[in-house]
Amino acid sequence: MRVHPARAVPTLLLMIAVAIGVAACGGGAAPAAPASSAPLSAVLPSAPPSGPQSLSETGSTLLYPLFNDWAQAYEGQFANVKLHTDGTGSSTGVSSAAGGTADLGASDAYLSSAEAVRYPALENIPLAIAAQMINYNVPDVAANLKLDSAVLADMYQGTITRWNDQAIRALNPGVPLPGLKIVPIHRSGGSGDTFLFTSYLSQPGSAWASSAGFSTTVAWPPVPGALAEPSNMSMVSACKAHPGCVAYIGISYMSQTSGSLGEAQLLNGSGRYVLPDAASISAEAADFAANTPANGVISLMDGFASGGYPIVNYEYAIVSTRQPSSQKAATIRAFLNWVLTDGSSSAYLSRVGFEPLPSQVLAIADTLIAKVG
Repeated sequence: MRVHPARAVPTLLLMIAVAIGVAACGGGAAPAAPASSAPLSAVLPSAPPSGPQSLSETGSTLLYPLFNDWAQAYEGQFANVKLHTDGTGSSTGVSSAAGGTADLGASDAYLSSAEAVRYPALENIPLAIAAQMINYNVPDVAANLKLDSAVLADMYQGTITRWNDQAIRALNPGVPLPGLKIVPIHRSGGSGDTFLFTSYLSQPGSAWASSAGFSTTVAWPPVPGALAEPSNMSMVSACKAHPGCVAYIGISYMSQTSGSLGEAQLLNGSGRYVLPDAASISAEAADFAANTPANGVISLMDGFASGGYPIVNYEYAIVSTRQPSSQKAATIRAFLNWVLTDGSSSAYLSRVGFEPLPSQVLAIADTLIAKVG
């Protein structure tokens, strides 16, 4: 189980972040953070070794659209490199990187303590900041409905079954809500999106935290009519096809949801209802940047930034520090250095609603990349 640092005071949040780092390293002190926050990636090589090179990536479907853009751009700049990408879910990204069947695993979730102990050569390398939308299909409701973690948990537990339930109406006074049956949709396999969503539901002391909890896979309550889908894109399609749906969908799919699905304002840690956009995502991440430990392992969930959106995360490359050859290691380092420089420009990130890493976290990512050998 991953420690959930939501709603902690800043000092306690730092202590929890350090504790997570110790657990992720399998015990002992967490490695020291870089002494300088200057981005090493700006001076390290982004060009791969000469001769034919290849890299394979699999994992997060939230990160998949951006990885596709990165791969095409990198291949265009360095014709000797071929990059294969695949959106299979964060859990597959971790297991593929661990098993050596992929060079890069993409994950919305950091390695759990158990995974870090099982796979001591793996590193979580932050690449960018993402967010998760809560979407719904409620015809004739034009407003961005306000929802909170308690109401969403009750929807997914089957205790709130209709959109005109008193609990939803109380959050949205004056909004005409139909008695439409709620169709909760969740991911069918191991998913970083599930990790993010269930982290938001797992507020300290909540019924959800003490029952289903949060992870890349959880025991979903048996709600009649609930649907399970394998990817972000299938979540979008299923929600469009089922009036009454509620679904959690990665922000990189906003172009597919805009105009066809509603998007909720979520209650954040400071008591405000916020939509995910560049300002709210950056505000939330900035609240955690200085507390990010040297191994990159921290939840960005539900902080106290006034304008912060509560479901925000680092997108990770899960990479082994023990590569089969120096050429492979150098190619991985070069590509990830490119990702943190050229690949972190708005030309790439804004197309999928992502934000670049703060300078403190960029320095941590640089140090982790340098360990790949």
